Amino acid sequence: MPDVREELEHRLADVGEFIRTQREVARMSVRRLAEVAGVSNPYLSQIERGLRKPSAEILQQIAKALQISAETLYERAGFMDPDASARGVREAIAADPLLTPEQQQALLNVYESFVGSGRQAGGSSPASPAGRASSASPSTRSAGKASGVPRSTK
Repeated sequence: MPDVREELEHRLADVGEFIRTQREVARMSVRRLAEVAGVSNPYLSQIERGLRKPSAEILQQIAKALQISAETLYERAGFMDPDASARGVREAIAADPLLTPEQQQALLNVYESFVGSGRQAGGSSPASPAGRASSASPSTRSAGKASGVPRSTK
């Protein structure tokens, strides 16, 4: 049975460390994340230090506040089996140990500038399909014009 207990302790420390890293990448204080997630500051601090095991509901609230997928936190906490193919760009950036928090934030900023921050939360953003329709790429615009040219000359 000691192996099961060690595994649980490892998972608690892992999810806590991951939450702390995500909070730092988002440039949020413990107090601010606790406020946005709707949990107490001491409780969040204990989760980050691996002293408390959060419920799936608390993990979901924290994930929403950090704008990351709840599934990622569920996997780290041992509630779900890991599925490497389901990880998003944000999680891949955050999980890369070779990147400093500043580098992670820079990459996230570039990514957000392309896809918009509302995409993960399900909201609309300037980069949503409706916003992109008016800013089609040059190849799309020229293809549209090229297909219209023969029709107009007939």
